[in-house]
Amino acid sequence: MHEAVFLDRDGVINEVLSKRVKFVNSPDDFHLLEGVGAAIRKLNDAGYKVFVVTNQGGVGLGFMSERALREVHGKMVDDLGSYGARVDDIAYCPDRPGTHSRCRKPAPAMILDLAEKHDIDLAPSFMVGDREPDIQAGTNAGARTVFIGQDEKRRTGADFHFPDLLSFSNWLTDG
Repeated sequence: MHEAVFLDRDGVINEVLSKRVKFVNSPDDFHLLEGVGAAIRKLNDAGYKVFVVTNQGGVGLGFMSERALREVHGKMVDDLGSYGARVDDIAYCPDRPGTHSRCRKPAPAMILDLAEKHDIDLAPSFMVGDREPDIQAGTNAGARTVFIGQDEKRRTGADFHFPDLLSFSNWLTDG
């Protein structure tokens, strides 16, 4: 079995609700956060499988199509590749916010499905997010949890806290 790092997308990998971009509905809206390429490359080099698990309610609400979402994820993969970094798989939940959903975080289905598909041991693995539903999804899946960000009020319940993905990656890989 493998160890993995499951990453929320918006706010962990890319900008969202910033001066430059409100929501990521097209590839032009996608901008990697500083240090993310190096962080994911460190995780890759250390032997961790890296997955993206992201709620994408904009699909269910009609703000973007699944084709547009695939294009955004294609840009993400390309942008990470320019740093020598890669993700092993991407799972998304298109369900609208506020609906009963098997996949929408805090439900753990995206993590559990990827773990089964890729032979992942969840107990030593990590779910990294910037919001409570990310942390709860990791807990519900049986993974260790990491809160990324500076907002003290949003840290509730995470096993670990770091200001950004690179800080976490450096800690995890001792480097």
